[in-house]
Formats: sequence, C-alpha cells, structure tokens
Amino acid sequence: MITIVVPTYREAGNVANLVSAVDVVMKKAQLEYEMLVVDDNSPDDIVEIVAGLANSFPVRIIQPDGRPRDLSLSVIDGVREAEFETIVVMDADSSHPAEIIPEMLRTLDKDRSRFTVGSRYTSGGGFDRDWSLWRFVNSSIATMLARPLTECTDPMSGFFAFDRNRVDLDKMRPIGYKIGLELMVRGEFSGVNEVAIQFKDRTIGMSKMNFAQQWKYLRHLRRLYLYRFKGWAELVHYGAVGASGFIVDVVFYYLLQFLGLEHQIARAISFWPAVSWNWALNRVATFSERQRRPKAKQWFEFVITCLIGFSVNWGIYFALTSNVPFFDSYRFLALVVGIGGASLFNFTAATLFVYSEKRVN
Repeated sequence: MITIVVPTYREAGNVANLVSAVDVVMKKAQLEYEMLVVDDNSPDDIVEIVAGLANSFPVRIIQPDGRPRDLSLSVIDGVREAEFETIVVMDADSSHPAEIIPEMLRTLDKDRSRFTVGSRYTSGGGFDRDWSLWRFVNSSIATMLARPLTECTDPMSGFFAFDRNRVDLDKMRPIGYKIGLELMVRGEFSGVNEVAIQFKDRTIGMSKMNFAQQWKYLRHLRRLYLYRFKGWAELVHYGAVGASGFIVDVVFYYLLQFLGLEHQIARAISFWPAVSWNWALNRVATFSERQRRPKAKQWFEFVITCLIGFSVNWGIYFALTSNVPFFDSYRFLALVVGIGGASLFNFTAATLFVYSEKRVN
C-alpha cells in the first residue's frame, strides 16, 4: 500500500496524463495506492480537474494555506497527509517514468532502512538529450556541490521512495525544491539505493527553475553542510567571512589614505568597518541557525574578541621572531602562524561566547 505524493504548481495541463499513466502501472503490478496531489494554490483549474479524476482514480488534492509557496514544503505536507507508510514522490510533468515505480518499491522492500532514488546518473540511467548545455552544466554543478553530503550519484533527483517511519518531519527544514536531498541528509536512513531512470523533459508547461530557486538551493546546501559537518562547516564558513573582511579592511585602508589620512590613522580606522562586516556576515550566514541576540551587545562582544585575537596574533608573531631564528629569517611565515592562531581563537570565542545561543531546531 503506497502513497504517491505529487507536488504541483501550475500543472493543470499535466496532472490527468500522470494520473492515468500511474494507474496503468500500479494496476498491472497489482499494487494498492493513493495519489496525493499537493498544490501550491495554482491560479488554474487543477482542483476541478483532480475532483473529476477522483471519480475514476484513487487521487485527491490538498492546498495547504498559511505558508510560502515552496515545492519542498508541499512534499512535507503530502507526507503528513499520506494514508500509507510507503511514500513515493514524483513530479507532475511526466519527466519521471511511472513504469519504474514497481522496481523502486521492490528495491525499497529489500531493505526499508534505505532511501531509494530514481537516478539519472547511475549505470543504465540517462536524461533528455534535448537539454541545453546550460541546463546540463547547471545540473552537474548542483550535483557536485551536494556530493559530500550523500553517497547518492543523483542527489538532485525528485523521484524517490522511502519508509515514512524513517523521517521525523518536525526536523525537516528544506528551502526550495530539493526535498530528496533534505530527506537523505536528515532522515534516519542507513544508505541510498539507486534505480536507473531515463529522465524526460516536460512537454507541457514551463520549468519552475529560475535564479531565485538556484539561490534557495545554495542556501539549502549551506544549511545541510552545517547540519552534517557542524563545527567544521562553521569553521570553513567563518574563514571565508574573515577573508572577505580582509578585503574590506584593505579597501578602507587605501581609500582613507587616498582621502589624505596618514597610514597609521588609516590602519586604525579601517579595522572598524572590517570587523563590523565580519560580525554582520557571521550573524546572517555562519551562525544564522542560532537564535538572534541584541545587535549592539553582540557587535561589542565581537569587537572585543577580535581585539583580543589581534593581541594573540601579535604575541605569536613577536614570540616566534624573537626566539626562533628560522622565523626571524622568514617573518612572513611567522605572520601566517600568528594569523592562524588568532583565527582559531576568534572562531572559538565566537562559537562559545558571541554566537553561543542554542541552535534553532
């Protein structure tokens, strides 16, 4: 007994073909099922179409209210409303071959602790050769960025099956459209099985992929990296923010001199926009999963830790160049070691003190 969840937005022209194709496959395989269409309040007649189809097929539709339009959230809502424990998720545009569903279910039943994916990139899989070069490159880059998070060769797939008991829906925090990746990372699965599919491009309607969705995907990736790798991901993120702050520091340093200030004064002033940039970016990016605190108080604490960090930097540099002949000859290396030590201190202080609040679940 299976619930097939189909998230939709402006898919009125596709849903009847999908329902009919799935029903043929499921009856042939003698599988009991329901299809649950979860629509993001599309400005079309999909509700009336599904109501008509419900007279002949086991299909129903829900339109959740009170949340932003989001494909991933539609899938979560569908899983919550599902009648059965075995869940299949697929798109409405017939890009996912319905005839593969029984094979995916057989694979899942061999080990229900594993997540089953309809994969374009496993042996025997493929995709529509009419794809543009841009779309292929975009998909390849998105896949590459997600690979450290999962063993799956096609983590971008929107065609998958899983046991609902392996997922705590309250812990899901998806953004955008890659809900399969969210489930693979946050779900209690022992691994991923892949079933080869031939992905077909839609023939009716337009793809929902745009720059806004791509930006949401990057935000989603960052959130999943922080979840999977925790402190290590924060450390890398903190270092990237620090590097951008260094650029801000240098720009103000030379700009102030261009405006006529002495270099010592410019050096003293350029610290403040740089440290403020780092504080703000760390607040909204590196430690965005933590609860917010009053800005002025947190900014002041960040400045203090950075000033102490600078003292650590200078102290390491002074100690190495004064007491170790090698570093006295290669002072740049002493500078690098000092920066490294100060960075570790700043990150530790930021993690335990400045941004120390309990993470948002």
